[in-house]
Formats: sequence, C-alpha cells, structure tokens
Amino acid sequence: MSWRSAAYRVLVRRGENGSPEATHLATAIAWVPEGGRGLPTSPPDRGDFVTYFRSACKPFQALPLVERGHADSLGLDAGALAVMCASHNGADEHVLAVRDILARSQVDESELLCGFHYPEDAKNDARLRAGLVAPSPVYNNCSGKHAGMLALAHAEGWPRADYVGFGHPVQLACIGAVAEVCGVDRNGLPLGIDGCSAANPALPLSAMATGFARFAQARPDQGDARERALARLRRAMGEHPEMVAGEGRFCTDLMRATGGEVVTKTGAEGLQCLAIPSLGVGVAVKVNDGARRAVGPAVIAFLMRQGWLSREAATALGRWARPKVKNHRGLEVGEITVEALAAVPDAVPTASP
Repeated sequence: MSWRSAAYRVLVRRGENGSPEATHLATAIAWVPEGGRGLPTSPPDRGDFVTYFRSACKPFQALPLVERGHADSLGLDAGALAVMCASHNGADEHVLAVRDILARSQVDESELLCGFHYPEDAKNDARLRAGLVAPSPVYNNCSGKHAGMLALAHAEGWPRADYVGFGHPVQLACIGAVAEVCGVDRNGLPLGIDGCSAANPALPLSAMATGFARFAQARPDQGDARERALARLRRAMGEHPEMVAGEGRFCTDLMRATGGEVVTKTGAEGLQCLAIPSLGVGVAVKVNDGARRAVGPAVIAFLMRQGWLSREAATALGRWARPKVKNHRGLEVGEITVEALAAVPDAVPTASP
C-alpha cells in the first residue's frame, strides 16, 4: 500500500509552437492499496496541503440522508441520488430531478438557500434571460445538494430555516460525515462558506484522497450502513454521469469514457477528486491557482502516468487532455498542454477560513 504523487505544469500557448502566455501548477495525490483493501494511517511525505473541499465533497454530504434510510422512505431513485452529488448544468433533467426531491420532501423550492445563478445549460440560460421562465434557485448547480439537505431536515423533523448555518443539525451531520470518511478530526476542522452558502471544510489533499479511496472500496452488500450508502451513491454517479454534471462537462465525459470505472467529482477553484473502484484507489488533484481549464489536462496526465486510463478512454477524452484555445470567432489560436515536473513541491498555500 502506498501514496503516489506528481506535479504538473499546464501551459497555455498561442500560435503554432508559441511561447506560453499562462502557466498553471497542479498537484496530484493518490492512495493505492496495491491489490487489496486498506486506508492510509499517515500522510504522504510530499505534496500534501490544505484546501477547501468545495463541491468535491458532495457525495459525502449526501451520506446522512442515505445511511439513515431516508432516501428509501422518500422513494428516491439513482438519478435523484446522483443529482444530490452534482454540480449540474441546470438542464431540464437536473431541474426536474431536484423538484421531484423537493416535492417528495414537501418542501417548496423557494426554501432553497443556494441562491440563483444563470445555468451552464444553453437552453435554460436563454429562457431565463429572455424572461420565459422565472429565476429560481433550482437552477443553481448546487440545488441537488440543497434539496437533499432539506429532505434530511424534513425526514429528521429538524427546522428547515437556515439549514445552511454552521450549527444547524443538517450541517453538523453533513460535515461530520465528511470528516469521518476522510479520517480527520471533526473538532476544530476549518470551515468556510461555500459558493452556495453551505458549510464547507478545508482538508489536506491526502484526506480527500483517503475519502475517495473509502468511496472506491465501499461494497454494497457488506459493512455497515455507511459503507452500503457510499457504494450506493458511487453506483448512482457511475450509472448517471449526465446527472452529476451534464453535457460538455469533464466529470460526465470522464465517467462515460471509462464506463463508470472512474467515478469523479469536481470542486471549485481547480479541484478534482476520483475513485477507481476496481483498484480501491482514491485521487485528489488540485490546480494551485484554481484555473478550471487546467484540471482536465492534469487529471488525464496523472491517470495515464499511473496506467489507470485505457487507450480507448484517453482517445475519447482527447479534447480534455489537450484543449484547443479559440477566439471569439471560433478560430483555433492555440492549445493547452501539460508536462510533468521532476518533483512535487514541498510547500504550497494553506487555506484559512
């Protein structure tokens, strides 16, 4: 059993063989059980640092609802579980799934505290901007997570008002689950306010990789309620990649290309976490400056280096491995490339709440 880590320089070039005009540094850490099941008891020697988990922890925030039996009592299907773990595009299928969760929980969508933003789905973005539909927080990319949180409050008989507050039972349950799965002490865990207003913890990258290794190793027919819930959420994401992000998104394309052999979740500011169930591997990749465009190249480079991505999947993901830079006319004017660094940096920024 071992840690594996790597660092990459992601270069944005313009013109054929042009000089880089932007450079992003990315760090990858993975826990590899080497043919068995097992989780780390100590952090890696190099490359570990603390950053906010952001949306990458959504599968773990969904745990209390599932492991306590409420997903079953509400009759939530796999698509609903996947959208609870999602940073979705706000397409019709996402909005309908979120509204169904709310309806089953007897909650109005006006109670969502994630806020409104225009969605990445082109059709609904246009409809909203044209005034054809009313703005609603249901279009927020985090509305699935929030619907799950409200469903938990409803099922447990907790107040729904200010369910995003740090001291609310919903947040205590969700952050407690994140800490336990990732093997960190809940007491004193740094918390920030996420873009959707929910509590969000800052963890070492190694703890995130540990959590996703546990996610990868969870079995649906063994262990306690938590392990079964982890396996159920992982399967839902792998079976419904379109619900986890949406068309044109890296999470969805990676899970489709691998047939669910890699289950992945993005987080804001250049974070990507991955579980590889067949190997029991958990991975955390962070682009230090938070650049979203550098995530795909860094993740694919690391997966290829470790031999965890087939040639067929790599071909299917070509546009993410080496993205083209286009101007406003749609002309290709450059590309984004990646190169491995000789060593993982010893020191990188630490998040503070």
